Amino acid sequence: MIAASVHRAPRIECTGAVAARRTGAHRVHLLSAAATPIGGDTITIRVIVEPGARLELRTVAASVVLPGSVDAVSHTEWDLQVAGELDLDPEPTVIAGGSSHLAVTRLRLDLAAGVRLRERVQIGRTGERHGYWSGTLHADVADLPLLRHRTDLGTGSIGADALGAPRACVSELRYPEPSFEGRGTVMSLAGGGCLSTWQGAAL
Repeated sequence: MIAASVHRAPRIECTGAVAARRTGAHRVHLLSAAATPIGGDTITIRVIVEPGARLELRTVAASVVLPGSVDAVSHTEWDLQVAGELDLDPEPTVIAGGSSHLAVTRLRLDLAAGVRLRERVQIGRTGERHGYWSGTLHADVADLPLLRHRTDLGTGSIGADALGAPRACVSELRYPEPSFEGRGTVMSLAGGGCLSTWQGAAL
């Protein structure tokens, strides 16, 4: 759990294979204390940004998803409760050959909150073409739905084929900005904010 408050450094409570370090007055970096995620792992990260507070959340390196000896599927769950300002921009997630990863992000925003949330994914390391990723984003503002968004990539996804299916994606949600110069297509949302999406062969 990472909690940002006004007039104090972010509070951090971590267990398991993911650790966090304060790297600035309003900045925290996540890092792996062990190889993760591996098939069978579930990583849960809770973030609270209180009114008037600001938090920049980063990772120190890309995450490489690996299959486990018994299970090929791993999970990441983000629980984001934002009343202040959150800028979440981790390094890319790389899905190694033969692994599957399911990512779910639940974002709850107050009306006065601000957020920038970017996710970058690559199917396969160099020379690899097999792997699967699914990313789901549920975003609400003041208990009203803002966005329900899901992207699937890789082996077994709807768009999978042997020739030209995308193997990389970048998505970015911003609120309350109605637009920005993003990579790919930027769509304004009815409840405020906007979503940028891009897909291609490689990041």
